Amino acid sequence: MHSELIEIRTGTSETVRDLTSEIDAFLRASGADAGLLNVWVPHATAGVAVIETGAGSDDDLLTALRELLPADDRWRHRHGSHGHGRDHVLPAIVAPSMSVPVLAGRPALGTWQSVCLVDTNVDNPVRTVRLSFLPG
Repeated sequence: MHSELIEIRTGTSETVRDLTSEIDAFLRASGADAGLLNVWVPHATAGVAVIETGAGSDDDLLTALRELLPADDRWRHRHGSHGHGRDHVLPAIVAPSMSVPVLAGRPALGTWQSVCLVDTNVDNPVRTVRLSFLPG
């Protein structure tokens, strides 16, 4: 198994951040051919998703999350910015990990699919993501 922790700068606004370039570089460096890629976000307020990016779906996901998890005073978890409690509920909806098949050294994703970090927590501008490759 080959594993690496990468740092992602998400800034101070909600984001869906495409991890394709980091994943491709990791798989090349690990000499991956066939197996499984595990993507893990070791944070209580972020997740990972497979979604199309660049055509508006990433913004649509953030809009849907804002509607489902509004940043208001309903949350019992109340430290941080206004409505921050919703960020702690996010990983129950957008899971903090996923596994993706790897074939011929590339993630076996569909044409429009990308693995993305989903971060609604504006209080933490830097995130870490653990990438692990398990040869098959």
